[in-house]
Amino acid sequence: MNCKSRILGSRLLGPGLLGSSLGLLLILAPHADAQKRRAAAPAKDNAAHAAAMARSAETCPEHSDARTRPGVAAVPAAALKVLESHGYALCPDTRLDTTTPVVWYGKQGVFAWNPANGAATKVLAAQAAAYARSDEFPSATVVWKANGKLAEGALVPAFRKR
Repeated sequence: MNCKSRILGSRLLGPGLLGSSLGLLLILAPHADAQKRRAAAPAKDNAAHAAAMARSAETCPEHSDARTRPGVAAVPAAALKVLESHGYALCPDTRLDTTTPVVWYGKQGVFAWNPANGAATKVLAAQAAAYARSDEFPSATVVWKANGKLAEGALVPAFRKR
């Protein structure tokens, strides 16, 4: 672009349009800056997710990034931090039935879910967050249905550690 085309371009835009564009840019600049700060903020969240993935890798026999990541990513970072402080793990388990896809193994301190069930990650996230908020983790095994309701008397396979 040469000097003449720049001058011509500014004449075509006119002072009103150019001035309003500059004003719009000044209005949007702080918004863009806030978005950058929000994008940078999850560094601590990323650390919580990375720690949960590492604990899963050392605890869960069926751990793989493809199976584990969706469940871990669904759980809020604050809940992951509470789980990590207690030494609890999140484990994918394909042995779980699709009708009862989420289990809390209290004695082992493990939330397990069936990664083949799409609703399981939502139930896992909700229950892990609820337990983390109350900071009360039962010592018994608790099973949830795919709709998030408790499954009373459901039989699930015993947890096996890696």
